[in-house]
Amino acid sequence: MRLTSFTDFGLRMLMRMAGDPARAFSTSELAEDLGLSRNHLAKIMQHLSRAGFIDTRRGGGGGAVLARPAAEIRLGDIVRQLEEGQPLVECFGADAGVCSIDGRCRLKARLRSAEAAFLDDLNRSTLADIALAPQSPLGNLVQP
Repeated sequence: MRLTSFTDFGLRMLMRMAGDPARAFSTSELAEDLGLSRNHLAKIMQHLSRAGFIDTRRGGGGGAVLARPAAEIRLGDIVRQLEEGQPLVECFGADAGVCSIDGRCRLKARLRSAEAAFLDDLNRSTLADIALAPQSPLGNLVQP
């Protein structure tokens, strides 16, 4: 299974935020820290905010924070939300595509089962399990 860059970047952003949960992070700061496009990260941040994973605040002292403790956020739930609308195969999509073997295909059920198992396995871990340690002023990770 291959995840989209949208999901990859979203996970990285959340890992960074989980490593310093008391801090509010700006999109610019996260983009610089992670070496990602600020515009792309802003779209991901909006998506995660609508999904209830992060809260955003405007103004001085504003930025994004986790909406709940990292230990309560399951990885499979994050991936499921970020991959929404990105079917594993074309026939899983909303329009189901055109399939010349529809009705005779025995692969679809196995792929659905494998996808569910993948997300279930990820849900055995939380964002707290993969949090990134905060960085020191010199750019090195601070040892816990």
